[in-house]
Amino acid sequence: MILPGSAVQVTNANDIYYNFQGLVQRVSDGKAAVLFEGGNWDKLVTFRLSELELVEATAGRKKAK
Repeated sequence: MILPGSAVQVTNANDIYYNFQGLVQRVSDGKAAVLFEGGNWDKLVTFRLSELELVEATAGRKKAK
């Protein structure tokens, strides 16, 4: 289930944000507003829930020993 605060990835291959990962800010009417952050830019984009999939928020990060 996609909720605010969830890490998601765009799965629509026809979208310019395909494979981008971001954080869900809000969910309403079958759509989610996703925040993408990259270096010196932030972008909030709305997607249909069917165009998103959940990803593990810690993927790619190393655990501290």
